[in-house]
Amino acid sequence: MQLQELREFCDQYLKADEFTDYCPNGLQVEANPVVERLVCGVTASQALIEAAIEQHADAILVHHGYFWKGEEPTITGIKGRRIGSLIRNNINLLAYHLPLDAHPEVGNNVRLAAVMGWRVADSFGEQNLVLEGSPEKPQSLQELALELETRLQTRTLVIEAGNRPVTRLAWCTGAAQGFIDAAAARGVDAFVSGEASEQTFHQARELGVHYIAAGHHATERYGVQALGAEIARRFGIEQQFIDIANPV
Repeated sequence: MQLQELREFCDQYLKADEFTDYCPNGLQVEANPVVERLVCGVTASQALIEAAIEQHADAILVHHGYFWKGEEPTITGIKGRRIGSLIRNNINLLAYHLPLDAHPEVGNNVRLAAVMGWRVADSFGEQNLVLEGSPEKPQSLQELALELETRLQTRTLVIEAGNRPVTRLAWCTGAAQGFIDAAAARGVDAFVSGEASEQTFHQARELGVHYIAAGHHATERYGVQALGAEIARRFGIEQQFIDIANPV
């Protein structure tokens, strides 16, 4: 398929232009007009680029790309080496951040729910990024944490706020710990995100809502896999998800 066709599909399917984000969504590095082999991953690290080179990829599709607000704008250092590797090897880079978190079919949040067996009832928060619902059955906080660790193959950080069971929960993947106030205001029993901050401990205890950090990388592996599979299904190109392990 043509790169332009892939770009237009992803932009429109994810409604990328409807989001206010911290980085540009869409095509970030253009190096090859034709895409026959696509590699998907969470972050456009040097390790992922080298793996894509080994697979003779024409394009890489990720959740975490480049050109974040506030970062050094020059193409030097790590960024220079990464972009240089892409261009020398004729590999395009496409990245979708918040649009890939929020999408109702292939988004990180809805795909995390599918992996965990959670029922989705509503969305809320900034740009409706946070989902609200319920687990398959009421469970203790410890049971919920164990399920996350088992199904995501991750380690969790658990902050307990009381001893009530979890019947309603809210979740948002990645660095979404700041939504804990909004989650508590919804009256949920627990809030799950990827990362925690120092103040999250105190917020959870004082707001009376259980909190679990299940890993930024671990919670955001599933959206890009679903998007890659959808692209392969629609356009008949080869696609492969490559998981570069990250304990954070």
